Amino acid sequence: MVEVLLTLMIMGMILVSMTHILSAARTSRDTIHNIQETQLAGPAIMDRLERDLRGLVTFNRPRRELLRVVDRVIAGMDGDSLDFVTTNDGLIFYPEGDQFLRADMNEVGYRLRANPADNDFLEIYRRESFGVDDEPFNGGTFTFLHDRVKGFSILVYTEDGIDAEDLEEWSVYEDEDDPELQGLPVRLELELTLELSPRIMREQLPVARVDMREVTYRRVIRLPDSIRFEAGSVPMLALPGTVGSNDAAAAGAGTTTAIQGAPGGAGGGAGRGAGGDAGKTIQGELKDAPGGAKQD
Repeated sequence: MVEVLLTLMIMGMILVSMTHILSAARTSRDTIHNIQETQLAGPAIMDRLERDLRGLVTFNRPRRELLRVVDRVIAGMDGDSLDFVTTNDGLIFYPEGDQFLRADMNEVGYRLRANPADNDFLEIYRRESFGVDDEPFNGGTFTFLHDRVKGFSILVYTEDGIDAEDLEEWSVYEDEDDPELQGLPVRLELELTLELSPRIMREQLPVARVDMREVTYRRVIRLPDSIRFEAGSVPMLALPGTVGSNDAAAAGAGTTTAIQGAPGGAGGGAGRGAGGDAGKTIQGELKDAPGGAKQD
């Protein structure tokens, strides 16, 4: 009897040791899977955002509608939002009769909200609107990106250098009198924080705090000088011709400047021609339409 009990005790110890080894192997497997998944999700979101920003549209658009950054705090976490217009092809196909179309120019934004299933996290979505309308920062279709976001922060800089002062909001108010807070900044600094999640919630054993890792992704995007314009110098379409003094004064006082060309000279020049009536133009404008731009 003693020998049988001793044998059972030894076998029990062996089984317990094997169970611990298998549990540790499964936890390591899930942790590696979570790290790999987050390493794929985080850079994918940041790459998508950077591609959208690289296609940012400034031609023939009011300065206050080029880019908007809103500082938001949701459930005690940073949940900043970003909106603009980009020339990247849309990712969402919209039905039009028996066809599915996507626009060449779209309204794009990145928004966050509280995770309805877990108050400790936020959800991040990509907003896309077919074409461009009179409200480029509203409406559209939201595409889910990630549901375990611990924070999304955006800082705006109007100048380069380590001593440059950061701004948390940009072009928020439509009647903003300060032209320095409209148009496009010099650079943006984006920071996205994600937390790893158990691979299989019902199968996973209690997760240790060391396995609940947070990964922060940072991206600095500098906007080129070629798309950054001062107040009153945003280019727009114009046709050669004559223009009255009232129209010229209105064009000079607006938020856009016509691209002017000299009849018989170098067409498309940005300034008035030298001599004669060269450089006088009729100011044209583009009407936003879902399928693209139409000239009047």
